[in-house]
Amino acid sequence: MKIEVWSDYVCPFCYIGKRRLEEALEQTGLEEVTEVVFKAFQLDPNTPTDATHSMQEGLAEKYGMSLAEAKKMTENVAIQAKGVGLDYNFEHMKVANTFNAHRLAKLAEQEGVAGEVSEHLLRAYFVDAEVIAEDEVLIRIAQEAGIDEQRTKEMLSSDEFAADVKADITEAGQIGVQGVPFFVINRKYAISGAQPPEAFAEALRKVAEEEGVTPALKVLNANGAGLCTDDSCDM
Repeated sequence: MKIEVWSDYVCPFCYIGKRRLEEALEQTGLEEVTEVVFKAFQLDPNTPTDATHSMQEGLAEKYGMSLAEAKKMTENVAIQAKGVGLDYNFEHMKVANTFNAHRLAKLAEQEGVAGEVSEHLLRAYFVDAEVIAEDEVLIRIAQEAGIDEQRTKEMLSSDEFAADVKADITEAGQIGVQGVPFFVINRKYAISGAQPPEAFAEALRKVAEEEGVTPALKVLNANGAGLCTDDSCDM
């Protein structure tokens, strides 16, 4: 099974949606037979690469609201993030152009570490409040995932993968993506937004049943006993 996820690394609901999808995959036992591919999307491609104002100031400017209203909005999002184990650091986040972050994710795909880099980019921005438009931050994230430092520098100093990122964004427009996160399962079903895990699980089970995908068997522990979860035990 293949899930394509259009998302942006400065979209707070994209990280929340990622966690909820992961929970659904675990619930359904389909994580071992599912490939998750992240596709590029930019909420604001016109963000300057050297922007210095805070994310909350950016929200206030974008939506024509006061800074106090923007802070209240982020407080509500932070509560949702906390519900999936994420501690968002809105007070210190800066707005960031994500084009190079998406290019790094494409390099990570080529290097076989796409999942690690996507997770590190999201954590760097939302939890550590790092500026993911800066080359040094991207280089460090790449190194943490095992990508050679020089290889990343070469990519950043060129236009490598720019066409791939633009192709993802163009495709998003062609299939009607108007906001992210946007999940497409086996090119048959689409889920828009960071829906509850139950919604993801229902869609995953439906596609798996239609296409004859069997959940992976759970491994028994050393004593031969079933593995227990919060609400049940596997025999």
